[in-house]
Amino acid sequence: MILFFASAGQAQVSVNVNIGTPPPWGPVGYSQVRYYYLPDVEAYYDVQSAMFIYYGGGVWVHRAYLPSRYKNYDLYHGYKVVMKDYHGNAPYAHFKDHKMKYGKGYHGGMQKTIGEKPGKGNSGAKSPPPDKHGDKGGGGGKGKKK
Repeated sequence: MILFFASAGQAQVSVNVNIGTPPPWGPVGYSQVRYYYLPDVEAYYDVQSAMFIYYGGGVWVHRAYLPSRYKNYDLYHGYKVVMKDYHGNAPYAHFKDHKMKYGKGYHGGMQKTIGEKPGKGNSGAKSPPPDKHGDKGGGGGKGKKK
């Protein structure tokens, strides 16, 4: 009887951190990641707040939408750099490094999106485009050359 109460008295703590629901255009397999970096638009996406973070008017702004200059940007086909190792509240603190490492046009390996693009359908995956030397891509990808 004493053993029963002793074992029942030991509390187990389970911590379940709910980061947020990834968007349908987010990459498959990263449901516990808070931020994506979008190299083509030099912006971040915060999964927790469902907000884009980009530099505008001399400050980093948080908005539910991208700036109007990117109104035709296709989030389903644009590459998302998954920020697995960042856990703070200001991913843009490392923007210069991200911009240099993942320049506009950066594509790592193939990404499959969580959902399908609304409209005409979509396989949910995008292969990296061929590089300038005729290579079909598919490797680790290359950032902007210095």
